[in-house]
Amino acid sequence: MANGEKVFIIGPAHPLRGGLASFNERLARAFQQQGANVTIYTFSLQYPNFLFPGTTQYSSEPAPTDLSIRVLINSVNPFNWIKVGWIMRQEQPDIVVVRYWLPFMGPALGTILRILRSNKKTRIVTIADNVIPHEKRIGDTIFTKYFLQPVHAFVTMSNKVMHDLRSFTQKPAQQVVHPLYDNFGEAVSVETAREHLKLPVQAKIVLFFGFIRAYKGLDLLLEATALLKKSSAEPIYVLVAGEFYEDRTKYDELIHTLGIQDRLFLRTEFIADSEVKFYLSAADFVIQPYKHATQSGVTPLSYHFEKPMLVTNVGGLPDLVPHQKVGWVVEPNALAIANGIESLYQLGVAHFLPHLRHEKKKYSWEVLANTIRQLASQ
Repeated sequence: MANGEKVFIIGPAHPLRGGLASFNERLARAFQQQGANVTIYTFSLQYPNFLFPGTTQYSSEPAPTDLSIRVLINSVNPFNWIKVGWIMRQEQPDIVVVRYWLPFMGPALGTILRILRSNKKTRIVTIADNVIPHEKRIGDTIFTKYFLQPVHAFVTMSNKVMHDLRSFTQKPAQQVVHPLYDNFGEAVSVETAREHLKLPVQAKIVLFFGFIRAYKGLDLLLEATALLKKSSAEPIYVLVAGEFYEDRTKYDELIHTLGIQDRLFLRTEFIADSEVKFYLSAADFVIQPYKHATQSGVTPLSYHFEKPMLVTNVGGLPDLVPHQKVGWVVEPNALAIANGIESLYQLGVAHFLPHLRHEKKKYSWEVLANTIRQLASQ
């Protein structure tokens, strides 16, 4: 990359929290390492409250001191979209990288990009996390088409999203693997992590990590836990770490009905960035019991902390987890998940570590940054 090339990233960043914000900030650092001048344009208002199911959209962590972040975009104010579009147009960036994860963002981002693109210089590359959303709403298709029109090229991180994208557009697109989340610090010992989290040091513990939404299949894992309680000679515990993004009542009722309270450690609040390493380090295995999926940010997180995974055979998940090498791939039902967890323990963590360490070399931020630059130059 030419020194001083100007790159804008449009999407969540501090003071917003969550996986998208962490990803955008880490990608900005990758471009900076290649000599670019990078600015992240994030939201002053990301979601109206009726669309946000968590407790707060904002981070409790300090702002990063090594990044330029402008808090400007209001997702529901068309006058703001026009203003931001003109600000960016006049800045004349070489490349704009824009995240697309929800059709609700289509009108705001599509309008900003139309104005920005009229400078005849800037190349726009979208990282498409979802093209067809997990939870469908009226207007999804119209909003997505409006967003896609001014974009020059696309990056996807799974076959599923690429397939969905091709039902809308034939513009240039490339698939890359989701880079490793290496911005949460290094792993600590299992003993240190469990003592920090006040968990039993010697127990068998698997981890469900991330926001709790219906498609992520926590109910399947709870049912699997009940099966394991009956079948396993030694107790296997499930650490559930993440905030409910839907009504938790049905989960509480299911836990009570199944009688598995004694097999669960529930840490169902937002996990701050500084705590992530303790949760990943404390687990023997990471369980992703999704009912459907595109890709998952939990997979590269597990790679970084070298934790074998169980994933279900949906969406792009099995592509990233070679069966019996990096983890276990099962069908999305409780019995298969329970059997898969037992299989992981039978083989043991040590069986998977050489494969994990080999496979994780593919997951590079430099590869993603270079792919974006190549697409922009076409």
